[in-house]
Amino acid sequence: MLDCLVQGTPVPAHLVGELTDSTALLENSNVENSDTLRERIEQDGYLLLRGAVDLQRIEAARSEVFTRLSEVGEIQTPALAGIATGTSRRREQTGDLGLFWRRVSQGAALRAATHGSELHKIMTAVLGQPAQPHDYLFLRPARVGLSTRLHFDFPFFARHSSQIYTAWLALGEIPHEDGTLMIVEGSNRFVDLINAVKQIDYDSQESPTVQVMENTVDFVQSRDSRLLTTHFQPGDVVIFDMFTMHGTFDNHSPQGRVRLSCDVRWQPASDPLDPRYAGSDPPGTTGIGYGELNGAKPLTEDWHTR
Repeated sequence: MLDCLVQGTPVPAHLVGELTDSTALLENSNVENSDTLRERIEQDGYLLLRGAVDLQRIEAARSEVFTRLSEVGEIQTPALAGIATGTSRRREQTGDLGLFWRRVSQGAALRAATHGSELHKIMTAVLGQPAQPHDYLFLRPARVGLSTRLHFDFPFFARHSSQIYTAWLALGEIPHEDGTLMIVEGSNRFVDLINAVKQIDYDSQESPTVQVMENTVDFVQSRDSRLLTTHFQPGDVVIFDMFTMHGTFDNHSPQGRVRLSCDVRWQPASDPLDPRYAGSDPPGTTGIGYGELNGAKPLTEDWHTR
C-alpha cells in the first residue's frame, strides 16, 4: 500500500496513480527523430525517464551537497545517507545564506549531474533542436515535514522563450514516504487554470500567489483527477512543460531522511535566455539570487509559498 501524505493527511489510494514510464521511447530518439518523445509529452504533459543520469554522477552530487550540509550541522555522518540532525549552524557559520547556497548549487559534482552530457542529449531530443540549460538551478533538500504545493511553472519562466521545460532529477532513491514528486493527471488540459496562469509574470513578493492553497485532496477530487507519482531511483528524471501541474507529497520518512532533488530549466539554444537565470551570479526570479530559494534556508526552518 502506498504511503502518501499531503498537508499531513493520508491520500486515498484511488487518488494516487503511477507515472507512465517513457524510458523505452528515448532509446530510439535523437534530435532528428524525436517525434515520439514530443508526442508523449504533448499528450501526458510529462516524461518519466529511468536512470537517465549515471549513478556515479548522482552519488557524487549527493555526497557533495550533503557534505556541505553536514559541515553546518544539518546532516549526520555518513553524509551520503542524508539523515537530518534536527539542528543547524548554517546562519551562524555562513553569515550570507544566499552566497552559501550559490556555492552549494554551483558545486562541480552537482553540475556534472544537472548540466552534463546526458541531460543535454535528452533535452535536445525532447526539443528536436539544440538545447541549452538555465544556469540558475533549484536544489531542494526537503526534511521531514516539508513539501511543495501544487503549481504550474509558467509564471516563473514567462519570458524570452515559449519552449521551456523543467528537468526534475532524483539525487538519490526517493520512496513514497520521503515525499515524491507528483503530477496532477491531465492538468496540461486544465484550460481554465492555464489561461489564468498565463496572465502572471512572477517577479516579486508582490506578485500573485501561484501555488494552489486549496487542500490538495479536495482539489484533485474536484477535478476528477489523480496524483501520479512513483518510487524514484537515483538518476531518474521527470521532464514536463510549463503547464503541467505538479508538487510533492509530504516527507514523513521514518528514518528522518532528507529528500534531495534538483530541477533545471531547458530551452532551445536559439532562444534568448532570461537574464534572471543566466550567468555565474544570476539574480533569480525576484532579484536576490540564490538567497530567495527555500533551499537557502537552514534545514530546520519552514519553507515559504509563492
